[in-house]
Amino acid sequence: MQPSSVNRNHLNRTVVFNDTTLRDGEQSPGVAFTRNEKLELAQTLWQLGVRELEVGIPAMGSRERETIAAMRETLPEAALMVWARMVPQDVDLCLDLGIDWVNISIPASQQHRQHKLSLSMAQLFAQLRPLIDAVKSQGLKVSLGLEDASRASLDELLVLMEFASIHGVSRVRYADTLGVLDPFTTYNQISQLIANSDVAIEMHAHNDLGLATANSLAAISAGVESVNTTICGLGERAGNAPLEEVSVAVEVLGKGITGIALEQLPKLVGLAKQSAGLDLSPHKPIIGKQVFTHESGIHVDGLLKDFNNYQGFDPHMVGREHQLVLGKHSGTHAMLALLSQMGVGLDKMQLPQMQNLLTHWSERNKRIPSVQDLQRLVEAIDGR
Repeated sequence: MQPSSVNRNHLNRTVVFNDTTLRDGEQSPGVAFTRNEKLELAQTLWQLGVRELEVGIPAMGSRERETIAAMRETLPEAALMVWARMVPQDVDLCLDLGIDWVNISIPASQQHRQHKLSLSMAQLFAQLRPLIDAVKSQGLKVSLGLEDASRASLDELLVLMEFASIHGVSRVRYADTLGVLDPFTTYNQISQLIANSDVAIEMHAHNDLGLATANSLAAISAGVESVNTTICGLGERAGNAPLEEVSVAVEVLGKGITGIALEQLPKLVGLAKQSAGLDLSPHKPIIGKQVFTHESGIHVDGLLKDFNNYQGFDPHMVGREHQLVLGKHSGTHAMLALLSQMGVGLDKMQLPQMQNLLTHWSERNKRIPSVQDLQRLVEAIDGR
């Protein structure tokens, strides 16, 4: 049995994951889920322990609304959220679907207010008040999606937070819409918002600079109650914060408790890949095919002695396991041990020759050799 290589105490709080694969994730170019695929993804997310799901945009049409209603019937206990623009028609279409939350997207930055919707802050509030009241009158919770929050000033954000508090908004979504934040700025700004408001904050990070996971963790450290994620980081442009990366990092780094069955992530990822037609990098953190595969002689030798020499966390935690392979960078000790495990016979005197053959084979074929490939190399040494 492999011992855990990380031993840190969790913060005594639960981090809520509001997964938006079925809404923002589906906005990835070329991704279009069928109703059955959406229902299966939602069920699998629920089975893994994700309790909040943003499931669609009712204004997209009757088919979308029927799918959302079917999701409610399939998952009666899940907290379901839908997304709406700041227009009465959008909000009205959200109110009879049996959902729990309506996220109303509003322009947080001056850039978006002036150059997208041509609204002053006063006009924004005038349009927003009746929409919030309409949602609350049906017993539903309101989330205000602060679009482009990362390009808004702190003063603008505090004004929006105060408005949300006064009008009974349950949560605001801090959206790094263009993915331009870094973890230090995220932590500082979220900390100041939390210190000056009583409204819960949710982090919505985009990955344009490759920082969505880091920014989500910074927001969690600053005190947000929930984070938006998508399976495999699906989403527009470079995508959103990946559910698998954020959830595993929260647990491994002791940032909180997720309630997610991390060992079942391969099942979820496999389903998402099939439904979205994804082709993932083999080096994608947590879920990539080769992220627990080791070839380097130094690493393989260390792992053979004690897995904790070269593992940041036990791959069994996420339903994976180490794979030790041979290649150009394999050392002689690792080569002898692994060939023996594979049932490929080789004596020590043949190792230099085998190492040379393996180097040339790897440069030519550019893949991990199979047992049959290795057997053929050994036969070449023997002259058979």
